[in-house]
Amino acid sequence: MTLKSLSIKSLTLLGFGLVALPLVIALIFGASQVNTLANKSAEAITDITKILDQQQLLKSSQIKLERSAAQFLVLRDPALAENYIEQSKQILHLAEQLMLASQDNKFQDLLTNYALTITELIESTIPEAETKPPTDSTILKPLQIQFNALNTIYENITQRSNVLNTTYINNIKQAAQAVRDIMIQSLVIIPVSILLAAIFIYLITSPLKILTRNIFQLQQGNFDHEINVHGSPEIQEIAQALENMRTRLQALELQKSSFIRHISHELKTPLAAIREGTELLYDNSVGELNAEQQEIAHIIKDSVFRLQKHIEDLLDFNIVLDSTSLQDSELIQINDVVLQVISDRKLDIKRKKLTFNKNLNDIVLISNRKQIAVIIDNILSNAIKYSPDEGEINISSSLSNEQLQLQISDQGIGIAQENQNKIFDAFYQGPPPEISIIKGSGLGLTIVKELLLRLNGSIEVLNVPNNCQGTRIQITLPRAFYQEEQV
Repeated sequence: MTLKSLSIKSLTLLGFGLVALPLVIALIFGASQVNTLANKSAEAITDITKILDQQQLLKSSQIKLERSAAQFLVLRDPALAENYIEQSKQILHLAEQLMLASQDNKFQDLLTNYALTITELIESTIPEAETKPPTDSTILKPLQIQFNALNTIYENITQRSNVLNTTYINNIKQAAQAVRDIMIQSLVIIPVSILLAAIFIYLITSPLKILTRNIFQLQQGNFDHEINVHGSPEIQEIAQALENMRTRLQALELQKSSFIRHISHELKTPLAAIREGTELLYDNSVGELNAEQQEIAHIIKDSVFRLQKHIEDLLDFNIVLDSTSLQDSELIQINDVVLQVISDRKLDIKRKKLTFNKNLNDIVLISNRKQIAVIIDNILSNAIKYSPDEGEINISSSLSNEQLQLQISDQGIGIAQENQNKIFDAFYQGPPPEISIIKGSGLGLTIVKELLLRLNGSIEVLNVPNNCQGTRIQITLPRAFYQEEQV
């Protein structure tokens, strides 16, 4: 089983788990390290405080012991002797507690020496005092020497304690620095998590993008490419449904085209005979017609002409919407296409004595020349048909964000606001010009709309300036640039 074969739900949960797991591990590890550091710091501070307190108590007890010894030697009071002995025992007990509180051998040796010195004082002070009278001035000197030695040992104990405290503090600093380094190093998990998230986002979205492109191809009327997308089961189900729809649409497209071609051919054959017979009657080739017969023949001739025009439009509509006709893009000079369409409509323009105002830039685009010509011809034919005699038609081109914008405006009757959304519907026809005898099929703008949709373009009806009459149409097509930019 591969990652791509997992369902979207499973893939999402797996991705979330893999992204969150490193972050959770880093958080738990960091919290554990911080907790360990906090505990060690608290223990170190407690030990240092305890040792310092005991050292201060030891110093004060030593001072009291020295005072009690001096008083006993002078006064020879038994109560002072008992107090001296009790204070000595208290000092020995404090020294023992300090030895237990520290694991440093040198510190313990100093405390041991300190305790031995206290023991010697206890054993020598009272017996020596009993051999000499209280008035003997030499009795205090040996005591002072012993207490000076005891002070020296105590100073060494204090210095060693300070060294140990400094070591403890440095160890805490190093531990804190180590935790900080570990936390900084753990930040590498963030880009790893982002990378994992990006991988799973790609795995989820890439087949969706492929589906979107296939749907866009179907929207453009391209039914020839098989839809085959690999991915999660949900994606494959959607792809299979789209493939079934593509196959069905392709079959319907072929059936539609075949039906229109067949029915148009079947209609054109008898219609050609009707038209030929009508022409013979109208031209008096089979005998002179009276005025009423001539009028009837004229009506039949016009009706046959309109019917033939509708059939031809229907055929054009079928050919234009055929998806195979939208291939083969080429480099097109839009000015050439516009001028060619105007030239093809020269007779209609001359008949209505129309004036063309052209403001065309040298713009080229990559598209299908035949389809672009059909689009412009349909818009221009409407402008010509609805323009009044001796009217003006304006046509201009511009470039905006690599898109061609072609505007065509006339001075006709215009399009009512409520009808602007209907003019692109098949077979819809707006109000005809008052003096026009030509009726359209209602397919022209439908063809334009469909072609522009397939060419990724658009068409819209623009508002005409105030106090002006007519219609202004704008066509937008992509992949356009100025001619001088052409490589």
